[in-house]
Amino acid sequence: MQGPPLPPLILKTPPFAHYGLAWSPFHTNRIALASAANYGLVGNGRLHLASVAGGQMVVDKQYDTQDALYDVAWSEVNENQIATASGDGSIKLWDIHINELPIRAWHEHTREVFSVDWSNIEKSTFVSASWDGSAKLWTPDRPHSVLTLAAHQACVYQALFSPHTPSVIGTCSLDGTVKIFDLRRPQQLSGGQPPLATPALTTPSSGAEVLSIDWNKYRPWLLASAGVDRSIRIWDLRMVKPVEGEGLTVGAVGGVCENELRGHEYAVRKVQWSPHRADLIASASYDMSCRM
Repeated sequence: MQGPPLPPLILKTPPFAHYGLAWSPFHTNRIALASAANYGLVGNGRLHLASVAGGQMVVDKQYDTQDALYDVAWSEVNENQIATASGDGSIKLWDIHINELPIRAWHEHTREVFSVDWSNIEKSTFVSASWDGSAKLWTPDRPHSVLTLAAHQACVYQALFSPHTPSVIGTCSLDGTVKIFDLRRPQQLSGGQPPLATPALTTPSSGAEVLSIDWNKYRPWLLASAGVDRSIRIWDLRMVKPVEGEGLTVGAVGGVCENELRGHEYAVRKVQWSPHRADLIASASYDMSCRM
């Protein structure tokens, strides 16, 4: 018989509100936190490097930035490098052995970058999502994006590679939906524009803004979403219904909510499954707390 569940580990860093977090793919007890002053509305940002020690979460190192940081992703090939998404529309690459300044920067999005994610299969590729309605694919050795997706008609808060299929990306938006894109079926625009992808699946996740999603690392069909309604939802994406358009199948609608987790006092800005356990999930909220 199992005992009562353990209380969550909590790390508070006022006056910086946590916007994003990422588990290190190399170290089981290390995470990075993207934070912003004044809830990201105005002011600077801070990248926190934290670890679990002695039953507590502690800050090991931090970097200050001129603009708010909204998301963070560890490199899948270098244990010391971290990419961040910034309020000034830029993406920056940091090395934890170098103090103060990033080692690279890209600036192509026309509005705030709210998400960055490194593929764990195609390890040289990462994807960003922006308030300009697009998601973009990048490689660190190229000065410009490789591919642009027209993800939503509203702000895109996150774009995330499937950890099981490198050609599949999930996105979430202000419009309250989660969309799944398959990069193996791009569409070309006229005028030589970058390719766009038609969503393979749309999940009406919430009546409110969906701020974050994450794929389960062990169950390919399982995805978590979280947002303004303060809850975390666990979705089974196997239950879908095809949608027909002009005689052709243009996508599908579906997904079944398996579980709903509550506890945060304000909107949940980031949710992420542990890369080391199938049943462990972490969240970061505007209530200035991080929960596991």
